[in-house]
Amino acid sequence: MDTGNIAFILLCAALVFLMTPALAFFYGGLERRKNILNTMMMVIATIGLASVLWIIIGYSLSFSGENSFVGNFDKMFFNGVTAEDAGGIPESLFAAFQMMFSIIAAAIITGSVVGRMRFSAIFTFIAFWLILIYYPMAHMVWGGGFLHQIGSIDFAGGNVVHISSGFAGLILAIVVGRRREFHQSEYRPHNIPFIVLGAGLLWFGWFGFNAGSALAADGLAVHALLTTNTAAASAMLSWMLVEKLMIGKPTIVGACTGAIVGLVAITPGAGFVSLWSSFIIGAITSPVCYYFISKLKHRLGLDDSLDAFGCHGVGGIMGGILTGIFADPAIGGYSGLVYGETSLFIAQVLSIVFTLVYVGIISYIIIFVIKLVMPIRVTEQEEALGMDNTEHDETAYPTFMGLDS
Repeated sequence: MDTGNIAFILLCAALVFLMTPALAFFYGGLERRKNILNTMMMVIATIGLASVLWIIIGYSLSFSGENSFVGNFDKMFFNGVTAEDAGGIPESLFAAFQMMFSIIAAAIITGSVVGRMRFSAIFTFIAFWLILIYYPMAHMVWGGGFLHQIGSIDFAGGNVVHISSGFAGLILAIVVGRRREFHQSEYRPHNIPFIVLGAGLLWFGWFGFNAGSALAADGLAVHALLTTNTAAASAMLSWMLVEKLMIGKPTIVGACTGAIVGLVAITPGAGFVSLWSSFIIGAITSPVCYYFISKLKHRLGLDDSLDAFGCHGVGGIMGGILTGIFADPAIGGYSGLVYGETSLFIAQVLSIVFTLVYVGIISYIIIFVIKLVMPIRVTEQEEALGMDNTEHDETAYPTFMGLDS
């Protein structure tokens, strides 16, 4: 085994783990002060839940067997998963690295329903979402399953992580219903420095997310790091420009959001597209996500609280499509539309459509069943008092309680 590769993937796994606490700060800063602890708890709790489920059954369902849609139970409780060589790194290290992806994917969902969904309900939903959606999606894309078989590519999780979590969040938001003052009052971030901290740590962790997906400390990992940073930077500048044109001045919340959108968009193609095309991927994706978040979701009456779908769902869709356009055969061996091939682009579109249909149907069934056995939403009075107090009997800022409704 290559000790350099082992050290590199160990570091990347730690970086991806850091992304979940980072997301807690990012989401927490965006939400109202009376809901910050509940918002952060929804994210942080996925570390415990997703980690335990991954060891018990998640890795086995994702990466064992040769089925088209889901793995088998051969590797439950990491049965047979050892530190012996498995393609340059131990299989147990690969499994640990992939576990971090399942954690952050589950955490992303929560941003769509903060401020009104009961903690017990979202916790239950995420458990079933991991088993019925994330693990099958991971197998279909990275475990040699259906989406791999049709020729689609996903370097680090466009379909598996971002579209799956973002669209599941949107389905949840629709079923749970809008916040009580939706369209009546403006929801403003309560702690912008937290947003900056969270975005910075997410950007930092994303280097492990994308570069680590090369699974070796090699030139492809370096390339993925460069395309990741370039797309994020380009998307940040693009978002700032759009804000300047639309509202007259750029905002730091917008700059951070643009960076996240760029990181999402480059994820499926980080190891397949050229460096020059990463500029375009970031620059194009920001205006599309900005339009959805600032205009389209309001016209459609969608209360995606912290824009989990607007950033991760829309950004992931854009990234998958643009990978089908810009994939460079000299880098990853796949040719996109700009290199004269149509088959990859068609496969990318089909994989996205399949992901949306599968995730949408299964997510709706999960929350419908949960709704039959437990309340999924807090009462209007509990929502008014704040989720921190009513769901956890805690307050982040006791002296400020009652100052926002």
